[in-house]
Amino acid sequence: MKTYLHAFVMCQSMFCSIPALQIWDEKAKDKMPLFLPIVGLEIGAIWAALAWLCRLLDLHLLVIGLILCAYPYIVTGFIHLDGYMDVTDAVKSWRDLERRREILKDSHVGSFAVIGIVLLMLAQFAVFASAPNNANYLILIFVPAVSRCCSALAVTGLKPMSSSQYANRKKPKSHMVVLTVMLFMFLVAGFLLCGKYGFASVGCLIGYGLALRRAYKSLGGMNGDISGYALSIGELCAVAVYALI
Repeated sequence: MKTYLHAFVMCQSMFCSIPALQIWDEKAKDKMPLFLPIVGLEIGAIWAALAWLCRLLDLHLLVIGLILCAYPYIVTGFIHLDGYMDVTDAVKSWRDLERRREILKDSHVGSFAVIGIVLLMLAQFAVFASAPNNANYLILIFVPAVSRCCSALAVTGLKPMSSSQYANRKKPKSHMVVLTVMLFMFLVAGFLLCGKYGFASVGCLIGYGLALRRAYKSLGGMNGDISGYALSIGELCAVAVYALI
């Protein structure tokens, strides 16, 4: 039990900027993906609370769009956006596989990354700013949980790159089962609690899958950057469904 608690705290401190205890336990490292969806639920609960507060204060739609767009990036310390930018640079270079992987690990920011991040943020801001006042913001609780279920399943089930931090970790099949059950529960809960807005979580799942397929195929393996890339696109797709449904 102590190892699992350490895994949760480590996951919280690594993938979320909300203050957490600073603990590192090598024995718990392999169990961290199990707690990504739980961290996602925490992020989602605050996201939904912000949406509620914005409506309570009757803020202008553009201000609401800015707050709800910026929050998921800020609360994660921009870690997923970093992966999104790295993968965008690599995939859009259209070079050979070896060169694409070199670009992925290059610390310099390329033009494709800049263009990609501007379009991503503008799109997320625009769809939030255009969301109707009666949109069921409670679905925002489940969107980050679904995206992180997808990430945990991807890093657990797919072949990692040799340079990935996940390359030498244990990946028990039982983790795949647990994560799949969690994903199903979050999807069902979205429909039960939010009705048609549950399709926002489905949009996240589909968006994540398509982005993952593109990046995984282009780079020949899985790593944390690809996870952040697919998560960013998946959550954008969810927000688009939320705002436009």
